[in-house]
Amino acid sequence: MIKISSLLVFAMLLNSCASGYKKINPETINYASKNIESNILLEYKYDLLQKKYKKKETKNNIKLIAVKIINNTEKEIVFGRDFKLSYANGNEVSLIETQKLFKTIKQSPASYLWYLLLSPLQFYSGTSTKSNGYYTETKPANTFPIGLIVGPGLAGGNMIAASSANKNFKNELMQFDLNGKTIKKGETIYGLIGIDSNSYDSIKIMVQ
Repeated sequence: MIKISSLLVFAMLLNSCASGYKKINPETINYASKNIESNILLEYKYDLLQKKYKKKETKNNIKLIAVKIINNTEKEIVFGRDFKLSYANGNEVSLIETQKLFKTIKQSPASYLWYLLLSPLQFYSGTSTKSNGYYTETKPANTFPIGLIVGPGLAGGNMIAASSANKNFKNELMQFDLNGKTIKKGETIYGLIGIDSNSYDSIKIMVQ
């Protein structure tokens, strides 16, 4: 049999498995919040991340927001130059640089090395009894070093899964980076922005 303490450690570690990354796809979102200013339409949505990415977002007081911007003006406009985002009170929204946003929210593949703590785990099967006339000793007849398979296997598997999820997360953040984005007349663009906030504040267009 496997010792109870080993089972508890095993269950604890299994609850810390790497998370996959579910693509946000800003183009497909049903946006509920909107604002229009000087013929520039903004729609946006909070609550985009799941699992470990959501936990890291909350832990670091960050909000990832999907935005949809439609240029209904008569000219080409540039995000960050011709217009920015502000809160309802008029204060400018300070956006987190994309690389910094990724590094803050991403999973840490190296953290899954602690699965190697399972390496000493032994599987015991059967018992043998030995008597010397004074007392009887019962001990496992066979042992198998299951930890040498389970520990490295879970560590490696989770590190690969976390790295793959991080890659997908980073690619989507870079794909929808709005910094300096040019929006042509009549064009609709989509983006992902990060802000330092622990609340779901209303945001709006602020024309320069």
